[in-house]
Amino acid sequence: MSNVKYKLFLLRHGEGAWNKENRFCSWVDQKLSEDGVKEAQDCGKLLKEQGYKFDLVYTSILSRSIQTAWLVLEAMGQEWVPVVKSWRLNERHYGSLIGLNRAEMALQHGEEKVKLWRRGYDVTPPQIDESHPYFLEIYNDRRYTTCDVPKETLPRAESLKEVLDRLLPYWESTVVPEIKKDKTVLISAHGNSCRALLKHLEGISDEEIANVTLPTGIPVLLELDENLRPVNPRQLLGDQAKIQAAIKKVEDQGKAKSST
Repeated sequence: MSNVKYKLFLLRHGEGAWNKENRFCSWVDQKLSEDGVKEAQDCGKLLKEQGYKFDLVYTSILSRSIQTAWLVLEAMGQEWVPVVKSWRLNERHYGSLIGLNRAEMALQHGEEKVKLWRRGYDVTPPQIDESHPYFLEIYNDRRYTTCDVPKETLPRAESLKEVLDRLLPYWESTVVPEIKKDKTVLISAHGNSCRALLKHLEGISDEEIANVTLPTGIPVLLELDENLRPVNPRQLLGDQAKIQAAIKKVEDQGKAKSST
């Protein structure tokens, strides 16, 4: 009856310090907040209870994505599972918006503009330049000397489309062959790198992807056929009422809050 051949898990990392502060974090390296640590541990416990076992985990090269993977594997008792890291799974590069508060931006520029910057498929925010307070922190970081492209060619800002453009070659060349060897893979990445991959796998339209929200620390199960096409709708695993509340919280981040 079922055409399910492969199971793939996507996970947006647990809450980071700047998620809590509602700031564009992007390529600034952040550790998980206390809540984020708990989210990752709870995610691992849930996956263990449901009997899942991973053969391979992929992360970005940002600490919050790596830390999440470690905590999930630890909670599952699967610390030995290999973890492979690539900048191609990094969060979207938000350019000059990095460090800014989303709600304040909405007040300043309007909620629609901020929604376009956050969610529009082919809208690229203004580029980061050397005058930006976080420019050197990002581009002087040794992790960016390990990429498969020269540091000078790394993005200075990205649309979601550009995230998908840099992610797809890695997906096709590195991740897909492992899935096709019948390995159960977890991708512990970011809101936008996971959304970009979902867009590709599920064939979501450029307009509709703006409405796809992934809360932090909630595993997404994709059941795929032999051509890696979804057989069933994606499943966000866990308490559905909590998941809906978490989705609403993410969506509200881009709304203007007047100062009281």
